[in-house]
Amino acid sequence: MFRQEQHSNAVHRFRIDCHCTSLCQCGRMNNSKCAITHKRRRPTRIIRCIYVVGFMDLFGVSMIIPLLSHHVKSLGASPTVAGIVGSTYGVLQLFSSTVVGSWSDVVGRCYSLLTCLLLSAFGYGLLGLSTSISLFVLARIPVGLFKHSLSICRALLSDLVSEKERPLVMGHFNAASSVGFILGPVVGGYLTEHEGGFYLSSFVCAAIFLLNAGLVWMLPWSETLNHCVDANANSKTKPSKSYNEIKNSVQQNCSDKNHIRHPNTSAVRSQTNGGWGWRDISVVQPAWRQLTSVWIQIRMVASSDMWDVFLVRLLMAVSIMLYYSNFSLAMEERFQLKPKVTGYLISYSSMLGALAGCLVGPVTHLYGNNMSALLLHSTALTCTLIFLYATAPNVWQVLLTSTFFAISTTIGRTCITDLELQRGGAQASGTLIGVGQSVTAVGRVLAPLLSGLAQEVSPCGPPSLGVVLGLVAVGLLFVRTPKWDSKSKVKDKSPKQ
Repeated sequence: MFRQEQHSNAVHRFRIDCHCTSLCQCGRMNNSKCAITHKRRRPTRIIRCIYVVGFMDLFGVSMIIPLLSHHVKSLGASPTVAGIVGSTYGVLQLFSSTVVGSWSDVVGRCYSLLTCLLLSAFGYGLLGLSTSISLFVLARIPVGLFKHSLSICRALLSDLVSEKERPLVMGHFNAASSVGFILGPVVGGYLTEHEGGFYLSSFVCAAIFLLNAGLVWMLPWSETLNHCVDANANSKTKPSKSYNEIKNSVQQNCSDKNHIRHPNTSAVRSQTNGGWGWRDISVVQPAWRQLTSVWIQIRMVASSDMWDVFLVRLLMAVSIMLYYSNFSLAMEERFQLKPKVTGYLISYSSMLGALAGCLVGPVTHLYGNNMSALLLHSTALTCTLIFLYATAPNVWQVLLTSTFFAISTTIGRTCITDLELQRGGAQASGTLIGVGQSVTAVGRVLAPLLSGLAQEVSPCGPPSLGVVLGLVAVGLLFVRTPKWDSKSKVKDKSPKQ
């Protein structure tokens, strides 16, 4: 055993020494081809596995969502009680998104993602046993507090790829998740036709989350360390550094970028040898230290100059929710469409939104990765499409607006997330994504209230109000985008000086 460990360390030392030699030659040659040879490569295996995790996550959730209101009513709840119970999940998500996201920055993506998946599986399993309203509410608590697996997956993807690759990878992840959200209700509706269909669907959803946890456990986490080594050696390591200096630099770089948090060097050695164990996870640090770190992360984001980005997210989230809030009812009242035809229209728009995730990469490349300009244009397009929908004289214009609306909103969501990460820095990606989800949760609370008030005026009231909020977001972007661009230019020039 000792000889094997010596052999493994010798091989690892030889690889890094060889890499240092190549870096020295690269520095002497000063050739552009050498930079291409040592170009940073994405850990594609783990990224594809995360796509599968995102697909299965929303596939399981979407099996349950359409059945919740019917099940609450079958338990004897009044409409008021059903509304209060239904809002429990949103309220818990509002307060837990930021905390869990920041917690993933502190203890690491692996441990936090596994915890969220296992506790969500427990909540959905408990939902399958809910024969009373009290049990139903109890089952929604762990799901509301810990159903943040998608946010942690996005933070992990942000850790693994470069800033230029991030929109492409995020777009593919959103596309995979959206496909799961489209297919889930089909399976859930089929299971509901059987006796005890809701309970069966809940247990299947819990099994999917357990399967997801197993997949996360078996992810090639060693790729993230190798990714750190490659990135650090290509970008930060000088040829004159010794082996120990390189190793220490790699460990520090991995910790700084939050790829995987290691409490000590034995964790790095165990992952280098391809192993992974619970002893390698930084959860061993005291709970008070974790809470302190979480509080520091949240306070740093709260004190940063990012209010404008989050305000744009809130305005557009409410605007888009107002568009969908009374879509079926408006189609029936304005164009006498049957619910079946409206369902086809919604499915068509959802499928386009999923496919549009694959367009994010080419579009951002077309814009030269200028996310602020792309966000401005996608927001203006979304606002225009909502206006065209609100004033549509026939169904064909609604179909046309729905086509481009699905594409513009998909691109806009990816842009706003990427801009938050650009402005806030990758070191707190979990916290930033969590704050963004909390802001969206505020929109989910406000949108139904505003929609109800606007419908008192007209069936076109909600989308008309959405147009007003969209125009406010466009105006805010017009004012703030030049400042964002100037800050990014200063940031790009500072390392060169």
